[in-house]
Amino acid sequence: MELLQRLARVVGPVNVLTAPEDAAPYLRDWRRQYSGPALCVARPGSTAEVAAVVTACIEHGVAIVPQGGNTGLCGGSVPIGARRELVLSLSRMNRVRALDPLNNTITVEAGCVLAAVQQAAADAGRFFALSLAAEGSCQIGGNLSTNAGGVNVLRYGNAREQVLGVEVVLPDGRVWDGLRALRKDNTGYDLKQLFIGAEGTLGIITAAVLRLFPAPPASATAWLALDDPSRAVELLARLREGVGDRLSAFELISEDCLRAVLSHLPEARAPLAGSHPWHVLVEFADSGPSAELVARVEQLLARCSEAGALRDAVLAQNVEQARALWRIRETIPEAQFTNVKHDISVPVSRTPEFIERAGRALAAKFPQARPYVFGHVGDGNLHYNVGPESLVKERAAVNRIVYEVVRELTGSISAEILGQKSALEMELMRALKRAIDPQGLMNPGKVL
Repeated sequence: MELLQRLARVVGPVNVLTAPEDAAPYLRDWRRQYSGPALCVARPGSTAEVAAVVTACIEHGVAIVPQGGNTGLCGGSVPIGARRELVLSLSRMNRVRALDPLNNTITVEAGCVLAAVQQAAADAGRFFALSLAAEGSCQIGGNLSTNAGGVNVLRYGNAREQVLGVEVVLPDGRVWDGLRALRKDNTGYDLKQLFIGAEGTLGIITAAVLRLFPAPPASATAWLALDDPSRAVELLARLREGVGDRLSAFELISEDCLRAVLSHLPEARAPLAGSHPWHVLVEFADSGPSAELVARVEQLLARCSEAGALRDAVLAQNVEQARALWRIRETIPEAQFTNVKHDISVPVSRTPEFIERAGRALAAKFPQARPYVFGHVGDGNLHYNVGPESLVKERAAVNRIVYEVVRELTGSISAEILGQKSALEMELMRALKRAIDPQGLMNPGKVL
C-alpha cells in the first residue's frame, strides 16, 4: 500500500491501475499466449515521472516491466509472475518534442505510435523509414527496444539504423540524456546501442532522436507470382541489379498466407488470377519523376518474366491499389492468429533451403503441419508460422524442429538467446546486465 500511494502521488491516482478489469489488457500479450500478475500498472506522463517510479520500485524491491503498445509476439512486454512486478506503460508519453527538417531528424517520446511518427515526418515533407504491420498501435519505444525490422529493412536497415540518440532512465533511477542529433560522434562507446534491442532489460528508453529522409516523390508497387522461394532469391538479385537502392521492400508471401487473408477479409481480392505457389510484394521508390520510375519497373519486370524468374505480375495503377496490396501483407498475422509462430533469420541465399528443410522435417513428425511463410527475404528474415491450431499444444516440439534447422544454417531466432550465443557472448551479456542492473529489476526473465 505504501508503494501504491507513493506511485499515485507521482503519476496521479488515475494512472495507477490496480483493478483487475483495468490492468488486464496490460498483463497479457497481443496473441493471449503469455500473461502474468502484476502489483499494478503505472502510467507516467514524463521522463521525470518514469525516474520517480523506478526509484520507488528500487526502494521496495519491485521489478519493472516496461511496455509500449504491447503488440509483440514473444511475451517480452508482459509480466512473468516470478516475483513482484509492476508494468510501466509509456503510452502517455506520446509527444513530438522537436522536428528539424534541415537536419532530417525528429525527436519523439517513447509512447508515440509509429504511424504518428510517420505522419509527423510526412507533414514536414520528410520520410521516416520504419514501417511494419502493427504501426497503427505499436510505439516507438517498443520498436527500439526490440530493434524492429519491418518492410523497409532492405533499403534503410533495422530500427537501430534509424536512431541518432536516446534518452534512458537507468535501473538506479538516474536519467541519461543521450538525445544527440549527430551523424558523426566517435567519442567513446556508442552507449545508445546498449539499449536498442535490449527489450528494457538495461533501462527504459523514454525518448529518441530519429533519422529522417527526404520524402521520395515517386513510388511503384507490384505483386508478383513465383514458382518457388529459389525464384524469389533470384528475382531479388535481378531487381537489385536493375534498380539498385530504388528497391525498398521485397516481401515473400506463400499461397497459404494469401488464402488465409482472403478468408479473413471478405472485401479483399486476389491480386492475380489463378493459384500460384508463392508471391512477392515489391515496392520501389525514387527521387525522380513517377512516370520514369514506373516505365523502368515495367521494363525490368518484363525482362524478369522473359528470363523465367516470375510467372505473372500486376503493377498498382494508383495509391488505392497499392494500399490494397499492402493491406493483404499487413493482415497476414491476424488472418492466421492461432498457430506456432517463429521469427527467424538466415542468410538470404539460404532462405529457400530453410523453407524446404523445415517443411520436410515438420511433415515427418507432424503430417498435418501447414507452414504459413511470409517475410522480408531482402534481409533473410522470415515469419515461419505453423498450423493448424491443434499444433499449439505441441509448440515445444515444433520449436525444436524449426530451431534446429535455423541453427544448422547459421541463422538466428528472434527472442531466443540460449543455444544461439557462444559461452563468451553469454558471459559478456551477463556482465553488462550485472553492471547496469545489479538488482535484476528491469524486465526480469527476458533476454537473460
